[in-house]
Amino acid sequence: MSVLEIRDLHVTVETDAGITPILNGVTLTIRTGQTHAIMGPNGSGKSTLAYTIAGHPKYKVTAGTITLDGEDVLAMTVDERARRGLFLAMQYPVEIPGVTVTNFLRTAKTAIDGEAPSIRTWTKDVKQSMKNLRMDPKFAQRNVNEGFSGGEKKRHEILQLELLKPSIAILDETDSGLDVDALKIVSEGVNRAKGETDLGVLLITHYTRILRYIHPDFVHVMIGGRIVEEGGPELADRLEDEGYDSYLEPFAEAAADVEA
Repeated sequence: MSVLEIRDLHVTVETDAGITPILNGVTLTIRTGQTHAIMGPNGSGKSTLAYTIAGHPKYKVTAGTITLDGEDVLAMTVDERARRGLFLAMQYPVEIPGVTVTNFLRTAKTAIDGEAPSIRTWTKDVKQSMKNLRMDPKFAQRNVNEGFSGGEKKRHEILQLELLKPSIAILDETDSGLDVDALKIVSEGVNRAKGETDLGVLLITHYTRILRYIHPDFVHVMIGGRIVEEGGPELADRLEDEGYDSYLEPFAEAAADVEA
């Protein structure tokens, strides 16, 4: 079993206005086999948390720790984090001209496992995963995400998830831009990966619709760079009915007091 532990994490980012605090003391523990959903409005720090775990150089950790099975994640390079079992499905997957999906996937698998997979087995696995995700087999010979629609990019992210078999996956608004059919297919892929490998999932989302298909064990509400409430699936149902206003009002009042 793998355990990702985040303790009192503070993160800043440099903007045109100067150094801006984004995360203000996030504490969270994710174990394999668990699904955690982090919900909150735009600007609450959800994506910053995802990219900080993955090692994006834009985000500077000023306090706190991130460990994976007791080892310091913040001391690892981005590729070391991936090899240790961390996976990030990006909200906006990037295009990689000149690199085919086939070459990208096999190169990544080789780097993670330390040896190249058997061609026969690997080809079979790729074809089956693409079939499960309703992806045209021709996509295997196209350049990574180049000319892909938003839904196709998200399916390709889940294709990577299924084939690379990480221990902890961070899914950053994987539901954004998906129609109902694509949402179901992507969710089925996540559930399939979890069922096959006991994957731990940190699912970042604004809305509850994806939670109808990927059922969380824990729900966390993030506001102002902090987790302000935690609960089970019933918390997501309450957010669906009530929204975030009750959480935002105290922050608005505090900001007004500071300005005064």
